[in-house]
Amino acid sequence: MYLRSTPPERQGGALTSVETAADQKRWWKEILFILGFYLIYARIRNEFGSNGLFAADTTTAADNARRVINLEKKIGLFFEEELQSFFIDWGWFLWFWNVFYGSLHFVVTIGTGIFLFRKFPARFLKYRTGLAITTALGLVGFATFPLMPPRLLSTPPPYGGSMTDFAFVDTLSVHGGLWSFDSGTLQAISNQWAAMPSLHLAWAAWCALALIPILKSRWARVTMWAYPLATSFGIVVTANHYWIDGLAGLVVLMVGMECAKLIARIRFR
Repeated sequence: MYLRSTPPERQGGALTSVETAADQKRWWKEILFILGFYLIYARIRNEFGSNGLFAADTTTAADNARRVINLEKKIGLFFEEELQSFFIDWGWFLWFWNVFYGSLHFVVTIGTGIFLFRKFPARFLKYRTGLAITTALGLVGFATFPLMPPRLLSTPPPYGGSMTDFAFVDTLSVHGGLWSFDSGTLQAISNQWAAMPSLHLAWAAWCALALIPILKSRWARVTMWAYPLATSFGIVVTANHYWIDGLAGLVVLMVGMECAKLIARIRFR
């Protein structure tokens, strides 16, 4: 059963000035909450990463990368290097995934939030809370387990590990995209080792969970099923993540959504 997109008293008639003012006020409250939350998230993420007051050291990030790779090898699923190697000469293809990685993470998530807010406000509240908790849990992972992504393994310090036994390529540097980690400004304001968990996949799966049950179009539902799968491929082929980062992202999303359900039950008890 679907939630109603609009309250009964609004259907078939114009909004009153009181209702319009209330909606506008709520819009601004949500925008301020989300913007404030993201700014705090970004600040904390960067303070515990490759730069910042509590920055981890290169050795720790590199050692953690070795641990992840060794775990994947132990279970016979270290395939990221081979996957990227297969596509490495497909410049247009990797450029597409660089753009995908750098844009849809925000565009689709914001679009999903706006759609829920406008059409399914009760669902929006639960999913907004779930996304916030998921993102906060991601900060715990970034702070406690700084992880050098595959693209930095063979590059020199201060961000790379100078590991000559790996052949991963930073596809943004080679094939381009919307931006590049080579930018001094971006390096200064970003956390190069915020790989575990993958919030790219967590946010993509969040969009799918939020929209699939309420979309009427079959093709829209198929598209939303495909979106997190495409994100999984994109984060690996661009060497921004190990596949196990994605798995961790799904775990924190599951925890975040369960916490949101609990909060909703307590709130409306």
